Amino acid sequence: MSANLLTLSGVHTHIGAYHILHGVDLMVPRGQLTMLLGRNGAGKSTTLRTIMGLWQASQGRITFAGRDITALATPQIAALNIAYVPETMGIFSDLTVKENMLLAARSAKRASQMDEARLSWIFSLFPAVEKFWNHPAGKLSGGQKQMLAVARAIVEPRELLIVDEPSKGLAPAIINNMIDAFAQLKASGVTILLVEQNINFAKRLGDSVAVMDNGRVVHTGTMQALAEDEVMQRSLLGLAL
Repeated sequence: MSANLLTLSGVHTHIGAYHILHGVDLMVPRGQLTMLLGRNGAGKSTTLRTIMGLWQASQGRITFAGRDITALATPQIAALNIAYVPETMGIFSDLTVKENMLLAARSAKRASQMDEARLSWIFSLFPAVEKFWNHPAGKLSGGQKQMLAVARAIVEPRELLIVDEPSKGLAPAIINNMIDAFAQLKASGVTILLVEQNINFAKRLGDSVAVMDNGRVVHTGTMQALAEDEVMQRSLLGLAL
């Protein structure tokens, strides 16, 4: 069994006339939390969307658990126990929190059929999901919607969780709650790929890191090594962690 659950090899992505990814090479080790960092416009979100088949790679190869998923449609990729939380969160505002969760629980037709033990665990990670269970999701605060988006992604066991900027716009207390939740998810054995701009978030959670610039991965290594090297931080990210 490969040490890497997900691998991108020479991936290019075109969106209309624009060439966004220019040969991305990325490895996501099993059981680790990999941070994908980079300046705005570096290609991070496009990389996630390409992995999920929302945008089709025009060249290169994407493999998951040894299987080539480059040409698969998004529903086929999701069926491989890969969950994706986009930057927009994708919440159904007119549905209740319960209905949002039920839609993601593919093995359940009714709320009563959802895994009670798993729900209890999710409620312990995100108490707001339980508190507002019967409320319209559109009435939640930004932080509560983000909690719901992640909770929905893990309502069933996932092998890989891909999340785009989970701390964006959140208050510090909610960010700390989110960090604790991702730490527990990682401890449970879930492999996680995170795009994140909050550097404290990245330092506290990341095992490995890949830094993107101009549609390419320009640095890979451990998050700890990057966090301890200010010269490298300024060179790669234009700032010090």
